[in-house]
Amino acid sequence: MKPKHKRLIFISGCLVVMALGATVILSSLHDTMIYFYTPSQLDAKRNAANFDAARAIRIGGLVKKGSIKNLKQDGIRFVVTDLTKDLPVIYRGLVPSLFRDDQGVVAQGVLGSDGVMQADTILAKHDETYMPREVVDALKKSGRWNETGTYKKSGVSQ
Repeated sequence: MKPKHKRLIFISGCLVVMALGATVILSSLHDTMIYFYTPSQLDAKRNAANFDAARAIRIGGLVKKGSIKNLKQDGIRFVVTDLTKDLPVIYRGLVPSLFRDDQGVVAQGVLGSDGVMQADTILAKHDETYMPREVVDALKKSGRWNETGTYKKSGVSQ
């Protein structure tokens, strides 16, 4: 065998091994990936045949005004809205100090069979202009986002 052929076989073998390694890494990442939805997207996705309700998801939107209720066992119940659909969320744990009505929020957890999300993590807005990128994108898609960094409630600019 010529050295040229040996190099070609060696390089081909290395490419095959790297492709197998990439396949293993990507398949393991798929198992740990957490999908982000708005309440409207989740409502549409929930009825799909391949939706796994036991899988952890992230839901993002705005905390609906007047929806925050304290629970007896150190937790809260609130509603996440994208101004089209609402999703009730229960969270037990320490609530971020900046968590409040009409602010951007991302909740991570599992959707219960009753349609209420059992969140194990909530992320709240951290300054005057910040809103999670996914929430802004969803509000822009729905036509309820102003370029001033605010959103429109029921078609009226805030």
